[in-house]
Amino acid sequence: MASRPRSAFRRWRASRPFWGGLLLTLGGAEVLLTEKVSLKVVMHIGMQGLAGYLLPVVMMLCGLLILFNPAQRLFYSIIGILVTLGTWLTSNLGGFFIGLLLGAAGSCLAFGWLPDQEPRRRLLRRHRTPSPMADSPVS
Repeated sequence: MASRPRSAFRRWRASRPFWGGLLLTLGGAEVLLTEKVSLKVVMHIGMQGLAGYLLPVVMMLCGLLILFNPAQRLFYSIIGILVTLGTWLTSNLGGFFIGLLLGAAGSCLAFGWLPDQEPRRRLLRRHRTPSPMADSPVS
């Protein structure tokens, strides 16, 4: 019984840039959470403080939109990388580099995702078939 929801989730995940959207959303959440740390840890509040809260929210929104509207992934990933790079200036150096790296990696993964690609098999399950030319002597 548990294989049915799991296979449905796998089909859903394969039809969209799942890891890119997830990493971008997690990066935005991490940057937003570092805005709430104690003042002893805060390094840089940013421009008027509003952009420090607005940019991580836009990062999370772009990540969720990549997950639930994969047809527009190119636009959302470009906006996501620009906003992610903006957190460098506005939000504690991009959430102490962690949120910045998560957001940049997620945006790049979403931008490079191809929708009509065959699912890749795991390396352990792949069976290599010997080529017919491998055993022939070289003349």
